[in-house]
Amino acid sequence: MCESDDDDTLAAIRAHPLRPNIEVIEVPPTGPRTKPKALAYALPTVEGEFVVLYDAEDRPHPLQLLEAWQKFRSGGPDLACLQAPLEVTNGNAGPIARLFALEYAALFRGLLPFLARRRLILPLGGTSNHFRRSVLEEVGGWDPHNVTEDADLAVRLSRHGYRTETISRPTREAAPVDFATWLPQRTRWFKGWLLTWLVHMRDPLRLLRELGLGSFLVTQVLFVGMVLSAFAHPIMIATVFVLVAGLALGFPIGTGQRSLLAVDAVNVAGGYASFILLGRQTLTSGERRGFWKAVAFTPVYWLMLSLAALKSVVQLWRAPYFWAKTHHPPRRAASARTNAAGFSPPAERERPALRR
Repeated sequence: MCESDDDDTLAAIRAHPLRPNIEVIEVPPTGPRTKPKALAYALPTVEGEFVVLYDAEDRPHPLQLLEAWQKFRSGGPDLACLQAPLEVTNGNAGPIARLFALEYAALFRGLLPFLARRRLILPLGGTSNHFRRSVLEEVGGWDPHNVTEDADLAVRLSRHGYRTETISRPTREAAPVDFATWLPQRTRWFKGWLLTWLVHMRDPLRLLRELGLGSFLVTQVLFVGMVLSAFAHPIMIATVFVLVAGLALGFPIGTGQRSLLAVDAVNVAGGYASFILLGRQTLTSGERRGFWKAVAFTPVYWLMLSLAALKSVVQLWRAPYFWAKTHHPPRRAASARTNAAGFSPPAERERPALRR
């Protein structure tokens, strides 16, 4: 899918011979100019029993489709969606990519399988989603106005009584390697989570009844709790710094302030520890090389998250449907790293950088 006024991308696509089973759908360039708008536009053209969503830069495992099909066949009619794990191929490309890879490992190898085993709501990853088409249409497909359409769709599937599970064959992609690329993407994620929470919390009691207590609590933690914790982090850091500086300079510190210092210090240290340990236990032995670098950069990364959360609130007010596209490296640069990781498509000519 490509917007019909994106002349550069369309020209790049037409420069390559396409297989007969590939169709380029040109989406009308009207608002909102978002990925879910394009998906919603294309959904009525789909005829198969299943719908699979991949981003253009993805490199899925060649057996992923087969695994998904087998799991659908054995999973029962209430199994509506399968999420494949996303793996970062360039985790050694710098501190931001390293922490991004740690997040992905914790989420897709740890948290999501944990939630699936307990039949709790499963936040989707936005790509490598395998759907039953009939269920996707029943719940309304993608919301064109939500900039994290995966989060919103996960809630709606759960509210309609359907399950989402995980599969093991991964999809590999490159992480952002610089702050200028990372910040707009993370801002969009935070904004979409807030928007999803606001939409579904219009009637909290109904949401509780439809999700059940466990999934209701998971929704609060994942969608609004993550943003609130990002806001709280710099406040706690500043409080600890001011109180420790006061103690060092000999200023009188009361019992209440000492208690606040202890609480904030424990919260900050506990947050760092849980983030690092959960990520580490989901990494392979090869991925753990240089792990100390991730530990050292964690405080800076969390402050980056706080900035993204702040920007997301501003954008939610001023430009709620704005979709900041993410730059991706040319295919050849990404494929060289993927080959060492175990699978990749055949060698091909270098393609233009992608933005989505």
